[in-house]
This record gives sequence, C-alpha cells and structure tokens, in this order.
Amino acid sequence: MDGLHRSRVLASPWPGVYGTHIDSSRHFGRHSHATYGIGVLEDGAQRSASGQGIVEARAGDLIATNPGEVHDGRPLGGPSRRWRMVYLEPPVLAAMAGGGAAGQGLELTRPVIRDPRLTPALVRLLDRVAAWNGGSRSPADALACEEALVHACGLLLARHATAVLPDDAAADVSAVRDRLADELLDPPTLAELAAMAGLSRYQLLRRFARVHGLTPYAWLLQQRAERARHLIGSGAPLVDAAAAAGFADQSHMTRVFTRQFGFTPGAWQRGVAAPQ
Repeated sequence: MDGLHRSRVLASPWPGVYGTHIDSSRHFGRHSHATYGIGVLEDGAQRSASGQGIVEARAGDLIATNPGEVHDGRPLGGPSRRWRMVYLEPPVLAAMAGGGAAGQGLELTRPVIRDPRLTPALVRLLDRVAAWNGGSRSPADALACEEALVHACGLLLARHATAVLPDDAAADVSAVRDRLADELLDPPTLAELAAMAGLSRYQLLRRFARVHGLTPYAWLLQQRAERARHLIGSGAPLVDAAAAAGFADQSHMTRVFTRQFGFTPGAWQRGVAAPQ
C-alpha cells in the first residue's frame, strides 16, 4: 500500500504478551485477532468497525478488541494516526481475573475507552515494554514490567470487562517482603511471590501495597538504595556500590537514591567523608 506505514513489534518478559507501535496512513480491512488488545491512540484519530458498530477514537483515547472481534480501521480527519498496543493471549487475561469461572467468556465491554485512571497505567506498561526491548532485561526489570502489566490489567478488568475480580485477601505478606530482602540482586517474579502468599498477582499487588505502602518493585528499589547508602558510607566507590546494590548502572542508582533521600550519592559520599 502507498502512504506512511511504520511498525514495530515489541517482545515482553511473559509468554503470550507482546506489544506493537504503529504509525500508519493505511486503511485496514476487516479482520480479527486471537488475542485481547488494549492500547492508546497517541496521535491523530481513526474510525473503525467493532463488535458494537462503527466507533471513533481520538488522540488520548484507549482502543480495545476482544478475541475474534471483527474490526477495521482508517484515519479520521487527517492522513494518518499513531498508536501503541499490548496484546494478550486469552489464558493470560483469564489468569489476571483469577482463573476459573471468572475467566470464562471474559469480554472487554467497550472498543473505545476514556479512563483517567487506566490511561496512565497503560502508558506505564507500554513504556516498560519499550524499555524491555531497549536492552535492560534484569530480573528487577522483569518484576517492574510484570507489576505494570498486572496493575493495568487489574484496572481494565475491574472497570471495563465482564470479569468479577477476587476480593482483596487479608493474607500475611511478610514472607514476600523477606524474600525480596534476601534476593535484592536477583528478585523472584511476581508470579512466584504471589504463589508464596497463596494469592493472585493482582491480589498480591494490592495487599502488599496496603500493608507496606509500596508495590514489591518500589519496595525493592528502596532497599537497594539503602544498601547503596550503607556501602557508600563504608567507603565503597559509587560505581561499585551501584553494582553491589543491584542497580543497572551508577546513573540508575543516582536517580533512585536522589528520589528517596533528597540528595545524590555523591553528596552523601562527600558528607560522610568530611571531618567531624
């Protein structure tokens, strides 16, 4: 076809989940996918067929499709449009809903969504997937991606799907916290942590944040910053402290450290080294 068309397929840390980033003037004919799709229209506008008839989406709107839902798409009011999507195989989203009866016949209820809570969560997920494809693929990066996936899917299922999510559970998550503390350099996956607590990943995120005030990944970063502070205070060079605390590099440590303590690792190093 003539005209603009740029596309990129993005891998993710999980089987059954992938992303796309497309900038295109193409008119796509009627088709369907075997997956759920949820994404954000970043620029331009489009008109498309859906399971609920003809719909229009504009920049900032979320667009969604169910498995087998026949749809098409063409630019609206301009020559092209740009969007980012994440696609999930049905068993992945069913598992997010708690599996069993909750995942049976699961459908997203609207092809175009305007939601001020879901939109930033989905953008964060898409950014995490893009970063994963940028080359940083440590276990902590995978945990951050998985948290973003579960958070976005939890909001999607709770607000825009036929699923009924399991209630929050009053489970003890201290063992989860302790395992994260013991494995700062090579943290387990969110699925492993959830299995430890006997919860779904969505339940674990909510319960851990309720008890500890942070998600598991955010708590992990804070513990890494504390370890780095201790190492620097004991005389370790900044680059060595970053590696020993599990950060990808010194600049990553500096960002997290400064956000947590309000001063840079270098300022801490100079302060504790000054004569008393």
